[in-house]
Amino acid sequence: MTTMERNCTLLIHMDKGMPPTAQEIQEDLESGKPGQQVRGLKTLILLLLNGESLPKLLMTVIRYCVPSQDHEVKKLVSLYWECVEKYGEDGKLREEMILMCNALLMNLKHPNEFIRGYTLRFLCRVKEADIVEPLVAAVKENLEHRHAYVRKYAVMAVYTIFKNFGDDLMPDADDLIETFLKNEADASARRNAFLMLYQCSQEKAIDYFVENVENVQKYGDGFQLVILELTRKVCRTNPAQKSRFIKIIFQLLQSQSSAVCYEAAWTLVSLSSAPTAVRAAAETYTMLLNAESDNNVKLIVLEKLMEMRRHHSKILQGLLMDIMRALASPNADIRRKTLAISMELVSPRNINEVVLMLKKEILKTQSKDMDRESAAEYRQMLVKAIHQCAIRFANVASSVVHLLLDFLSSEGAINVILFVREIVAVYTEMRASVVSKLIEALPDIKTAQVYRVALWILGEYTDTDELRREAIESIYACFGELPFVGAEARKHATEDGEEDDDDEASKPVAQVLAKTQTKVTVLADGTYATQTALTSAIDEDELGSSNSDPTLRKLMLKGNYLLGAAAVASLMKIVLRMRRERGAEDDLVKRTTVKLLMTCCSMVQAGKVAKGPMRLDKDSYERISFVIRTLLDPTVLDEVETAVLDDCRRVFTSVIEHERKALRDREADAAAGVATQPDDLILFRQLKARRALGTTDVDLDDEASLSRAAGMGDGSDFAEQLAHVHQLTGFSDPVYAETQVTVHDYDIVLDILVINRTPNTLSNLTVELSTMGDLRLVERPQSYNIGPNSFRRFKANIKVSSTETGQIFGNIVYDSSTSSAHTVINLNEIPIEIMDYIKPATCSDAAFRSMWAEFEWENKVAVNTLITDVDEYLDHIIASTNMKCLSRGSTKANGPCNFLAANLYARSVFGEDALVNVSIEAVGGTVTGFCRIRAKAQGIALSLGDRVTFMQKTNKQ
Repeated sequence: MTTMERNCTLLIHMDKGMPPTAQEIQEDLESGKPGQQVRGLKTLILLLLNGESLPKLLMTVIRYCVPSQDHEVKKLVSLYWECVEKYGEDGKLREEMILMCNALLMNLKHPNEFIRGYTLRFLCRVKEADIVEPLVAAVKENLEHRHAYVRKYAVMAVYTIFKNFGDDLMPDADDLIETFLKNEADASARRNAFLMLYQCSQEKAIDYFVENVENVQKYGDGFQLVILELTRKVCRTNPAQKSRFIKIIFQLLQSQSSAVCYEAAWTLVSLSSAPTAVRAAAETYTMLLNAESDNNVKLIVLEKLMEMRRHHSKILQGLLMDIMRALASPNADIRRKTLAISMELVSPRNINEVVLMLKKEILKTQSKDMDRESAAEYRQMLVKAIHQCAIRFANVASSVVHLLLDFLSSEGAINVILFVREIVAVYTEMRASVVSKLIEALPDIKTAQVYRVALWILGEYTDTDELRREAIESIYACFGELPFVGAEARKHATEDGEEDDDDEASKPVAQVLAKTQTKVTVLADGTYATQTALTSAIDEDELGSSNSDPTLRKLMLKGNYLLGAAAVASLMKIVLRMRRERGAEDDLVKRTTVKLLMTCCSMVQAGKVAKGPMRLDKDSYERISFVIRTLLDPTVLDEVETAVLDDCRRVFTSVIEHERKALRDREADAAAGVATQPDDLILFRQLKARRALGTTDVDLDDEASLSRAAGMGDGSDFAEQLAHVHQLTGFSDPVYAETQVTVHDYDIVLDILVINRTPNTLSNLTVELSTMGDLRLVERPQSYNIGPNSFRRFKANIKVSSTETGQIFGNIVYDSSTSSAHTVINLNEIPIEIMDYIKPATCSDAAFRSMWAEFEWENKVAVNTLITDVDEYLDHIIASTNMKCLSRGSTKANGPCNFLAANLYARSVFGEDALVNVSIEAVGGTVTGFCRIRAKAQGIALSLGDRVTFMQKTNKQ
């Protein structure tokens, strides 16, 4: 047995430094003083654990430390027995081990129960039959010791010996333990004994359970957990036994132990799909969810409830309000999982109660007792949950939208305003009241993004004269005094004590803003001269705004002219609708148009005068100029009126319909589950009598566990497995090798097949592997002898620590009977692609933009492809990078298109996010543009960029 194959039962860290010599350790061990012996034994154990052998000190320990009566020394001696090598180089038991057996035998007969107990625990970790065999009789005698501490470890020692060596050393183990059980009164010893009995003799364990079924609840939670484990094991092999256990399982649901209640609920669902059983288990889960204070327990219970929802959603719907009581927990993860389960269980019968509780919870977020950040995060979760309820059940929208409008000034208001936008667009009967409430709340908005959406709603859905008038007044109230620059200049002049007379007020704005400054300068020839310059009369900060100004005005004058452009665009829509209904010659229309033009001109003027980052940007200038041209040029107005007033609303309505259809499709796919193909093989477990078992949850859980353990949980098929087979050597090499690479989250398993194609025996054949990148070889393959024309399979485990492209390389080394030299065959490199780690994922547009602004690593890849269609190129990139397109719809639905922009998103198994923005156009039959990749880590950005560069040159298959 090689060093790597040995079981490691003890692992202790050792600080680096100069360790004591063997002579110094020997002096401590021979000193006879317990303190020095403890120090010497600890040092000796640490050195043994770190690869040192020190065989000469074994006899020293036996002579000077084993006879010691100090309990700490005896404990360290037992740890030393675990670490020391017990076999010699010839593979035979070392002679000193006879003395070790004698010492252990003395400890097993020691009058102190502590020494007996830890010696019995030590025997549970001994795998050598030659050492255990002389001690079996003493172990059996300890089953009758007067102390329960000794008896419970004696039972575990008997169980371990029977499990490791079978009937060779313990032929009467089951009878021995059965007799022990009948006379044992200690809970721990009884639990250990019953655990062994059902492992070695199920029939006797069942008989004991039936005889003592009335006393099970008195035997303690440890014994009850073993009973539940026995129940699952027996019913899996013999479903007819189910009726013998159901009654006690129902009783254990009322246990005082949370662990017993949890296991009993899971066992009950596994055995029976009857509504009574499922409801009892679900009620137990909800009781644990609300009674337990440990957040980990709550998360585990929520996971179980999520699994139950897939098969028993109708029963859980009746317990939804009890489940939602978990929202009282301050933990964000618990709240998020609870809301996710609740949204899956909402039905017409409980929607009103759910919405009422969500409204109460959202009001709690205003409490001063809650942390501001956690309250904002919780409020966003609640708003999203209410949004989902309103989409599925139209009757609740009216009861929540007015409440949510009160939160437009708080953090997370963007989710509220997006919800309001959808409600206004879909539910026409609520449009007037919601828009009126939004007009009232407009001055309270604090962020530019929320302002832009609110202004768009006012420009698009003010359908009556009264709403238009209120909207115009509210927007101009948010603008403040006009013109922007003149008002600030006058305010500045007043603060400096200047006279505010008619002459000053009548000066042009440029003259008010400007002042002359004269200074003396030195010319190139050394003479002096005066220089006069025209400078701004107010500073850059003073041009912005004061604290008393409306929020919209402050945001715009501080450089956010996109917000100002959105405001005048919304006003333009209102004016055009008034013009369409009242006519171009109407007096109100003319006054409103003139005031809007003055606002646009004042906005442009303020932006041009400002300095640095507060200057008007080109994009906003073009938007404002478009508003001015539309209002002044009848030709432009005729061309854009239909697009502005009708097409925008129609397009937004189609976007909402597309999103809702996508949501319905996802729900339908989730409900349908994984379909079984007609030519799939039938598992033998599916041929069982399911009615006898009641449900196949036990089997399904086993299948899922086996699939996950084998790395097949993602639905991969045989063809996909073949795609991960790599040839390592050539067909002409004397040794042929190939490997199948299985990537399972953080682990890579190499299943290497090595074939000896020679007529000679190859001895000591080893596959030596090395890695590049963030890959680490955990276990190296062993050496084997392979006969002529025979084969051998090797296993190698590799640990992955990040989402980066790596490589595995190495060689095969062996000795041949015809040659004295080593033979080395180089192996082909095995590439580990990034595609093995990332999976398609979804996120909201707001989350995508937030991550895009946050991530610092960007890889910009120029498009260079033979594909001529933008849609085809996008589909090819999506398939090649295993990402999901977050952009809505497809350009094919709207006919041919020459340009395209799309956002792609994926998440790695390590939780890393990968963002891609594709911006392309077709020019002259060639697709040009860029793919911009952003990630938090450099490795994933570079690896994904290399993948895009390589794959875009190939045509879509």
